[in-house]
Amino acid sequence: MEEKVLVEAIDLKKYFKVGGSSRLHAVDGVHFKIKKGTTLGVVGESGCGKSTLGRLLLRLYDVTDGQIIYDGEDIAHLPPKELKRVRARMQMIFQDPSGSLDPRKSVKDLIGEPLKVYNVCRTREEYDAKVAQIMQTVGLDQRYADSFSHELDGGRRQRIGIGRALAMDPEFIVCDEPVSALDVSIQAQILNLLMDLQDDKGLTYIFITHDLSVVKHISHEIMVMYLGQCVEYARTADLFERPLHPYTQGLLDAVPIPSLRAKKLSTQVMRGELTSPIDPAPGCRFAARCPYATDACRGKDIPLKEVEPGHYVSCTRF
Repeated sequence: MEEKVLVEAIDLKKYFKVGGSSRLHAVDGVHFKIKKGTTLGVVGESGCGKSTLGRLLLRLYDVTDGQIIYDGEDIAHLPPKELKRVRARMQMIFQDPSGSLDPRKSVKDLIGEPLKVYNVCRTREEYDAKVAQIMQTVGLDQRYADSFSHELDGGRRQRIGIGRALAMDPEFIVCDEPVSALDVSIQAQILNLLMDLQDDKGLTYIFITHDLSVVKHISHEIMVMYLGQCVEYARTADLFERPLHPYTQGLLDAVPIPSLRAKKLSTQVMRGELTSPIDPAPGCRFAARCPYATDACRGKDIPLKEVEPGHYVSCTRF
């Protein structure tokens, strides 16, 4: 039996006006599917459009063009009243817990805020019991209930963010680099917590990161983005075993290997300047830095093609 697709993006685009008629192509024609109960990892350099994509899926940004199919319904252009109904099923964990938490509110108020917005609890006792249950789920001791977020360390602050995301029992969570600001030991705790929650509640994640070791650990499939476009998409094991796009190979080559005998995929180093994302010319946006670029890479956009079962790449070499 085929797994159900919970989230699908079809030719999704987000352009920002940057003066006059110029537009910055933050997300440009992205297409993917996320099956229910699985994790799609999104990787790429800073500025490639990862976080913008996550915010688009939750409609925190309005869509320039394309479709967002959530559980069979196109939500890309839903009016605010109808969108509120869908948003209860979708949540986000932000990169910086300090910046995403109101310092004037206690831990229990931060976690319980969605419950108040959606009028979930009828009594104060029911509200307190629900908040206590969420705190236990994410590993926050009850003695922190009346504390403020700035009084806690980074790991506990991120657990508040996860607890707030879980308050409405969502099906889909966008994790926007949720461990990048944490120490390595705390990173492991948060990652294990997210994976345990996925197993227990059947959650579906999109996990945005630039750390390839993290995305390998938590993701079922991986999408590699470069300047707003998807350049490679594959199952996690396939992508690490056989990366096809030169940009993906460059990302993997940049990962330190803690062994004197380990061999890199290649000795190529990515050189050159980034192409401007403002009104980019047709063609491969990585061509200026690619050692294999030819005239065929310029002048027309390169479509994403399935070159192996479940393995898609946007490159003229395939």
